[in-house]
Amino acid sequence: MGDPGTTCDCSRYRKVVGQLDVNVGKLRNAVKFVKNVILGLKETEERYYLLVKEPKRFREASMNCRLRGGTLAMPKTSNTNHLMADYVSQAGLTRAYIGVLSQSKDTNETSGYVYADSSPLQGFAALSQEEELNSTASPPTTNSSCVELLSTGAWSHVECEAAMFFICEFPKSKRRGGRG
Repeated sequence: MGDPGTTCDCSRYRKVVGQLDVNVGKLRNAVKFVKNVILGLKETEERYYLLVKEPKRFREASMNCRLRGGTLAMPKTSNTNHLMADYVSQAGLTRAYIGVLSQSKDTNETSGYVYADSSPLQGFAALSQEEELNSTASPPTTNSSCVELLSTGAWSHVECEAAMFFICEFPKSKRRGGRG
């Protein structure tokens, strides 16, 4: 406490706060480097994506993603699908499992596709017309009810027993104190 009416020499505190801002910026850049370069993560506003280069069958791939705290990637927009296709291509691969399945015929005799979280494909699907025609003419067998993402961005049927690389997705955690 100083005498009443004396002014504060705050310049040294401003300098410390400025240095803290610089350090926080450096840490942010380091974290971004680790996520993007070392781990190879890709991200959108809401999710992180990790291409796992361990060949697994569909069920094992799904379990592997869950053990990591995520799910098999579910591209629900063309932008996300494009990001994932580029990810596969940049890794020098041609295909990877994604979290899309062919749903068997229900009581209404309709068959279609669902995401791994059981939500229906709405508004976006990257199955080629040939794949769509093939699935309506002769629905995929249980073994080929899985879907792979090709490096071109197209989706294709694949046997669920095939061992291949896969993409996991992880939600970005919400910060506490905000709209959380």
